[in-house]
Amino acid sequence: MRIEMSKDEDIIIMPLPNTETGRKNFELLGSFWAWTKKDRRGIAFDSSTGFTLSNGARRSPDLAWVRKEKWNALFAEEKRRFARLVPDFVIELRSETDSYKNLQNKMREYIENGVSLGWLIDPLERKIHVYRTEKDVEILENPKQVFGESVIEGFILDLEDIFD
Repeated sequence: MRIEMSKDEDIIIMPLPNTETGRKNFELLGSFWAWTKKDRRGIAFDSSTGFTLSNGARRSPDLAWVRKEKWNALFAEEKRRFARLVPDFVIELRSETDSYKNLQNKMREYIENGVSLGWLIDPLERKIHVYRTEKDVEILENPKQVFGESVIEGFILDLEDIFD
């Protein structure tokens, strides 16, 4: 099980992703890892990383990215905890066991706490929900690729292996 905590300190227990979702998440992480190594402007994290958001919630996105200067501003001790650190970019990958409503609420919470860009990837419906600061959610239907915009400029996610 994966465990998170809401801003009200309620414990949220989530089932582990199934094997197919794990495969898709690995594709996603591999693509992002390769871009991060070339780009060098930030630090990437996988779903085993917990972040303490501004509202006190402890969340663990499937993928997160933080600008290096933000990461480097933390003390070493902070980095070894659930750092009070809001990622600049997050991804949630929907699986059959995920509540769609809960994922949407989680994405809104990320944006409300300072995340600049977030993608809710829904391979079940072949959609990407793009969350941005101070903008309405944009839904891309059956896209072949999704682009990182100015937050993660230069990152292009090919969705073929994730939507298959």
